[in-house]
Amino acid sequence: MKAIVQERYGPPETLTLADVDVPVPAAGEVLVRVEAAALNAYDWHAMRGDPRMARLAMGRTRPRARIRGRDFAGRVEAVGSHVRQVRPGDVVFGDLGDANGAFAEYVSVPETMIAPKPANLTPQQAAALPLAGVTALMGLRDVGRVEPGHRVLVNGASGGVGTLAVQLAKALGATVTGVCSTRNVDLVRSLGADHVVDYTRDDFTREARRHDVVFDLVGNRSLTALRRALTPTGTLVLSGGGVYGGGSLVGSVWLLARGRLLAPLVRQRIVTLTATPSRQHLDTLRAHAEAGRLTPVIDRTYPLREVPQAIRYLEGEHARAKVVITL
Repeated sequence: MKAIVQERYGPPETLTLADVDVPVPAAGEVLVRVEAAALNAYDWHAMRGDPRMARLAMGRTRPRARIRGRDFAGRVEAVGSHVRQVRPGDVVFGDLGDANGAFAEYVSVPETMIAPKPANLTPQQAAALPLAGVTALMGLRDVGRVEPGHRVLVNGASGGVGTLAVQLAKALGATVTGVCSTRNVDLVRSLGADHVVDYTRDDFTREARRHDVVFDLVGNRSLTALRRALTPTGTLVLSGGGVYGGGSLVGSVWLLARGRLLAPLVRQRIVTLTATPSRQHLDTLRAHAEAGRLTPVIDRTYPLREVPQAIRYLEGEHARAKVVITL
């Protein structure tokens, strides 16, 4: 099969289209023919081994996972032993997690990491949901504890996670403020945001409006500034983000670490988010999508051979919403 393979850390040019063996599903796994895969900030971090401290987990000198990509949608071709909920022919979507491998014609994945594709979404839209959608869902519902009537601010509202977070916050009954650049104001407003702040003109941390939850997806503001946007007992959810800035030792991990240190000392809740995909989360996203409350926004699509160009666009040019690979 064709796959995007990487043998060393580095820029997009280290990614090559190669012929590799079709994976064989082990016990509890299913083989999926990939119809679409989606890019996440995770992919360029893994490609570059950035921040360098993360290489302790990803592989010190080169990536342990040779094939990039996490999110996918496709059709089940075969199942391993002990698979109970999936059959050949089922159309599914899912997240491979740190195992990677979605930028390929086939993936083998545990059945616990996939769910039936939302019936009203295309494969491209469904592939855009797993990691970004679970991040938004966990950040707002599970960690942020958003309830009807809460005021929620999403910093990075036009990104892959942000466009889904705006919609999910509205589905949870919140009044939503989205922060984005001038060119994305109309997009964020069209997703349901009640208020939109253009960060090129206004500083949301200096406004009079205070929020019950601030969901930071950018990592470009200090903890002091972010806390100014909260009510006295509000919740700050930190989830990193950003674009490639030339490499770093710790990256946004430093902001997250400072958040953990400060959390016990202040009345406001400061929580760092690590998205852990599961079938239950995917089922929830499917329910929201099929009810019309959640529709992924796709900025650009690329064929498999152009994954390097797609990642270069994503990591450096402030992509709007999601970038998707079609197969």
